[in-house]
Order: sequence, then structure tokens, then C-alpha cells
Amino acid sequence: MSRLAQTHGLTDVQREILSTVRDFVDKEIIPVATGLEHRDEYPQDIVDGLRELGLFGLMIPEEYGGLGESLLTYALCVEEIARGWMSVSGIINTHFIVAYMLKQHGTQEQKDHFLPRMAAGDIRGAFSMSEPALGSDVSAISSKAVKDGEEYVLNGQKMWLTNGGTSSLVAVLVKSDEGHPEGTAPHKSMTTFLVEKEPGFGEVRPGLTIPGKIDKMGYKGVDTTELIMDGLRIPANRVLGGVTGRGFYQMMDGVEVGRVNVAARGCGVAQRAFELGVQYAQQRHTFGKQIARHQAIQFKLAEMATKVEAAHAMMVNAARKKDSGERNDLEAGMAKYLASEYCKEVVEDAFRIHGGYGFSKEYEIERLYREAPMLLIGEGTAEIQKMIIGRRLLEEYRFQG
Repeated sequence: MSRLAQTHGLTDVQREILSTVRDFVDKEIIPVATGLEHRDEYPQDIVDGLRELGLFGLMIPEEYGGLGESLLTYALCVEEIARGWMSVSGIINTHFIVAYMLKQHGTQEQKDHFLPRMAAGDIRGAFSMSEPALGSDVSAISSKAVKDGEEYVLNGQKMWLTNGGTSSLVAVLVKSDEGHPEGTAPHKSMTTFLVEKEPGFGEVRPGLTIPGKIDKMGYKGVDTTELIMDGLRIPANRVLGGVTGRGFYQMMDGVEVGRVNVAARGCGVAQRAFELGVQYAQQRHTFGKQIARHQAIQFKLAEMATKVEAAHAMMVNAARKKDSGERNDLEAGMAKYLASEYCKEVVEDAFRIHGGYGFSKEYEIERLYREAPMLLIGEGTAEIQKMIIGRRLLEEYRFQG
């Protein structure tokens, strides 16, 4: 077990879960990840293995067939999985956000209907906020739902769905004017719909099309797609929580815990980059000695390890804050911002340690170098995190003058 990124105060159950996940990562993910990534192949065997371990239901309450574990336990598992291959952690994380939103905001009927099958991995979740014409500006959403009797008719185009093809349940955020007169603040006229569909691509249910996968620089294997709604009819009982106008708050609650998990992904990728860098530095020789014995390389390793430790500590703090029931948007924003930036820097330093070999697809660091940038924009860019952090700091440190 690495000396870095240790978490104090864990229960025996938590330590056992993490040990099991780490063994799975070392044996079932790391040996095959680079080959699957180069082929942009969905890791079905790995996903099946995680399902057998119960990870799809890790935070779903025991009454619905899950393990009822904490956000901290989940984040630490995500950290381990991302250390093996970040794409796999994305498959789990997106599913988890939908399950969390259902647990926190769903009606009893919605919880009873979806959560047991999500815990078993029979239903895979995806969620959708972004659109082609917007990124971080959620208030600019143009997709719309119009009431028609006991149904809603949805139209619009969504973008950047992780698990868009393999999922069978998508939480979709759209505008809904019903009950919200013109002039209502944009965030008060949004609704989250629970859209069930068949896995796959093309028309996956009447009025709903999932085009093929978006070709990406990194973050391969996992399917990232668009979602096109053209007269998609959804029954009223599939409004998350049963009441329109609450979608923005529901999504932001999900994204808040999602940011903790993106921070965990950054920690995991950074840990793997450090492992690769420190190993290679002891194998490569220049000027008659290991490059690890050169002061310049030791300085890099020292900086890398310190960043791994700092990011891990902030991620753990944000998860524990959420688990305590307290507001954690400040801590989650800080953790996501720091972990993603440090991840990029640690990966680049490991890449530099590898020298010319880091540019070769034969070496794992090449894959990490392409994957790390996604964390800079996923679940909100660095600039968005800074806005959240700054506003919360002004609330906490309001000048009385």
C-alpha cells in the first residue's frame, strides 16, 4: 500500500471495501486499460466486475438493496478506480449522481421503482444539463417541456452525456413554463425529467435519439454523446420529485457531490502518475546513475507527492462535510479546483520524467497525459469553481462597516 493519500479514521468495513477495490484495480483494470483506451472500447468485463462487487449500489440505502455507504467511502473508491483508468470512474460516477438525486429528491414511487434496479446495476444512469450552445451557463438552457394532459412533450438538444449510449435512465434538465409565468427567474422554471430508454444508439424510444459517440482526445472507452428530443412524451409521474420548477436545485445538489467525485478522480490519476514517475526514475540511468539520484528529479518527485497529498486531503474534507449534513459547496469547489489543477501538473511532471518515452503510446503516462485535461472542465471549469469559492467566501467573511 502506498504511503501517500492515506485516510485516517476509517472503519473496518471501509478499509475492507477499499482493499477489495484496490485489488480489483491492480488485477483487472491496470493491465488492460491502455489497450482498451487505444481501441476506444467500452470496458464491459470491468463494468460487470464492478457490478458483482456491488459498487453500483454503494451509496444507495440498504432498504433498496444497496450498501448504504457514505460519500467518503464512495469518493475513496472512485479515487482507486481512477488510479486504474479514469473512464471507468466516469461510468460509475454518472450513475451515482442520478441515484443520489433520486434518493434525495425523488417521490417514494420513483425511489421504489428505480433504486433497487440501480443498486443491482440493472439500470444504468446518466444525467444531462449541457447543450450545444452553452457550457457553464445553465440558465441559458433552451430545451423545453410543454404540458399536454397527463404528459409533457420535450423538445431540444443536449450535449456531453457520459453513459449516453449505455444508460437506460437519463435525468434531463429542461425549461418548463407550466406554473411559472413569463419573467420568472430562469433557475425557477427548470424541471428534471426521468427519461427511461433502451441502451444503444439511434432512436432509443419514440422522440428520443442518441447519435453515435463523440470522438474525444482522451476519456475514451466510456460513451459520450448528444441527446436529441423531438416530440418526446414523458408521463407527469416522471418529473423528479413530482413538482416542476425544482430541477435547477436538484441538479446542483447532484453536481455538488459530483464535484467531490471529480476531485477524487483527479486524486486517483495524480497518484498513478506519481507511481509511474517514481518507478521510471529508478529504472532509467543517465550519467552513470539513476535519474532519481539527480537533484532536479528529486525536486519534481517531492512537488508531485506534496500535491497528491494536498489534493487528497481536500477531497476527503469535502466528502466528510457533505456526509455530516452540512453545506459543502465551498469545500467541494475548492477540492475540485485544486485536485484537477494538481492532477494536470503531476501528470505533466511524470511525463517530463519519462522524457521521449512519455510521448510513446507504449507507455501508460501517454494515456494519462490525454486524460487529465478533461478534469479541468468536467463538473464546472476552474473559472466556475473560483466564482463559487469567491461568492461563498464573501458570505462567510462579510465586512461589517
